[in-house]
Amino acid sequence: REMPAAEWLLAVLMKPERADDLKIFRIDNLELIGMIKLPENEKYFSFNQLRPQYGEIMEQGGRILKREEDKTSDADKRTVFEKQLIKLYEGLSMYERLAVSLRPPGSDDFAAELEAYRKSITPGVAAIQASEAGRKFDQAAYDQLVRFLSGYQEMGKFAYLLAVPASRPEAARDDWKNLGVALTESVRGEEFPPAIGFYASMVSAYRQDSPEKFNKALSDYRQWLGAHYSRAASKASHEFFYNGFQAFYKAMVIYVTAFLLGIVAVLTLATLPAVSESLRRSAFWLIAFAFVIHTVGLGYRMVLEGRPPVTNLYSSAIFIGWGSVALGLILERVYRVGIGNLAASLMGFITLVIAHNLALSGDTMEMLRAVLDTNFWLATHVVVVTLGYASTFVAGLLAILYILLGLFTPLLSQPLPSTRAAGAPIPIGKALTKMVYGIVCFATLFSFIGTVLGGIWADQSWGRFWGWDPKENGALLIVLWNAIILHARWGGLVRDRGIMNLAVFGNIVTSFSWFGVNMLGIGLHSYGFMEAAFHWLMLFIGSQVAIILLGLLPFRFWKSFRSPPPAGGLKSSSALAGRAP
Repeated sequence: REMPAAEWLLAVLMKPERADDLKIFRIDNLELIGMIKLPENEKYFSFNQLRPQYGEIMEQGGRILKREEDKTSDADKRTVFEKQLIKLYEGLSMYERLAVSLRPPGSDDFAAELEAYRKSITPGVAAIQASEAGRKFDQAAYDQLVRFLSGYQEMGKFAYLLAVPASRPEAARDDWKNLGVALTESVRGEEFPPAIGFYASMVSAYRQDSPEKFNKALSDYRQWLGAHYSRAASKASHEFFYNGFQAFYKAMVIYVTAFLLGIVAVLTLATLPAVSESLRRSAFWLIAFAFVIHTVGLGYRMVLEGRPPVTNLYSSAIFIGWGSVALGLILERVYRVGIGNLAASLMGFITLVIAHNLALSGDTMEMLRAVLDTNFWLATHVVVVTLGYASTFVAGLLAILYILLGLFTPLLSQPLPSTRAAGAPIPIGKALTKMVYGIVCFATLFSFIGTVLGGIWADQSWGRFWGWDPKENGALLIVLWNAIILHARWGGLVRDRGIMNLAVFGNIVTSFSWFGVNMLGIGLHSYGFMEAAFHWLMLFIGSQVAIILLGLLPFRFWKSFRSPPPAGGLKSSSALAGRAP
């Protein structure tokens, strides 16, 4: 049967012999399944099924990792078999570490054992001191304490969870310890942590299948935490609610729904204007609703961490999506043609998907490097430059919509609905050009200010304003490229289609500055690296190049700009060539 994750985790932590029969290790590689002699028609296996070949798995996995540590091989060059083997190796290692996190190996009644350990400390320490001094000592007391400590030292070495709070409530969360370390330190005269007693009672109650005792110990522990560590307990409670609420996932689903409505609204703009308007309004309010949820999630996260909205790659993806959706809603409110809806919903969805995949790599609320631990600069430089990223992406997305709508629909030559009643209606294509131009101006301003603020921060932190660091160069590239777009437009070097192709290339520049420079592995800003992201980055860049090539097709291939044939069915050379703004 399936079980909740919390139920499985309790079994691993407190009664691993029960968890050992649960099939939670997934293996897809038939070569690995054959090596460890498992049924080939199954994919999920229990620890007990893997136990006979445990030594072989750990030996081969350790050999691969040792080879990579010695630089004789690279993780990127692992075979499919080796990747699956390392995944299984790491899963088994984590499983074993969890199994000794709240219960010493071999302990059946941890509460009774803990009481015996506490009573053995004083006579045991006296026996050890007497032995070291060459005096007569109590051998039984000596052996008993050594036996306890040997198990606790092993527990301290391998236990994964830092479950024992720091001795001082105001201490950093990095000062929390695992049970083995805390038990070992109590022999040296350290205060015996009360948390261990609560854990021991819960473990014993769980192993004795006594829900009443377990709930009593849990309730007592929560009261104790509330009295002594109220801030940490409150934060944990709010973080649990935040994770359970899944604001960004809910927003992502609504963005997708709004995007589908938005597509239908735009495609029916010319043929079914009344239906199109109803769908456009529905999509707009759905996006606005998702934006509220997005904002609540972003704000809740800021309050939890006491940080500005951008502290790592995960939070930057969320914030870029938030800023992009805000820009898209503003555009839609002004032009009311459905293009802003498409940009807002698609950017919101894509950035939250990126954030979701980044979250799979580890803690999304990780502590910052010391040099980055400055709320003022995080709230100024990082937020401003990230808004520059967001607006550049929005301009690029609008440019993609221009190219696709121009090639495959006649919409760009249609008049903007809000200007039909006027004497000089504005084509949708011209309105899109104005949108892109305005957002590029916005992006240039914010990218430039953010880069300058970053230089001031670098001067305060590292003693130099500019050091040609890859991340610094990436930020400068965004500023220069947006400036190139504006100057090309002002100088008459490009018209509508030209500015769109330049804006699409801006997506490549920005994606490289956002992700690519981190993958170089050099520089003071090289953080948040993800090996898998390289392939996705290359795929994204390839897609943008393909769209630019589409944007360079002659206008006779653009459905929006094909001239209708003259009366009588004759096609003049000018009609075949087509004309476009």
